Amino acid sequence: MGAEDGFTLVEILVVITIIGLIMGLVGPRVLNYLSESKVKAATIQIQSFAGSLDLFYLDAGRYPTTAEGLAALTQRPAGATGWNGPYLKNGSVPNDPWGHPYIYRSPGQHGPYDIASNGSSGQEGGTASAAAITSWAKR
Repeated sequence: MGAEDGFTLVEILVVITIIGLIMGLVGPRVLNYLSESKVKAATIQIQSFAGSLDLFYLDAGRYPTTAEGLAALTQRPAGATGWNGPYLKNGSVPNDPWGHPYIYRSPGQHGPYDIASNGSSGQEGGTASAAAITSWAKR
């Protein structure tokens, strides 16, 4: 082992710069894929709710009211005859992929019911990546 062993400061800085450039190119793509997957997960959950709501309708003869909400799919609402639930597998209503509760309205403005997630912002409106995912809009 001589005095020349090891890496110089310049060599270390070059490697760190290359790693930084690679992360700068790869990082945004990975974050974009994560965002897209959450939107797809929310869309699939909303479709699942729609199927469960249709089963509720077949059993009870009506959709849950806005006041009863999606919780009516897991617990019998007062006065619901013919309820044959729970209609969701886990016995609870999951939040959207961003941790916010889904919005349910019945009667809806776009059909017998509306289900929506406000995306990552959790508020109505929002940027394109945080835009609402709904039961009535096709993505």
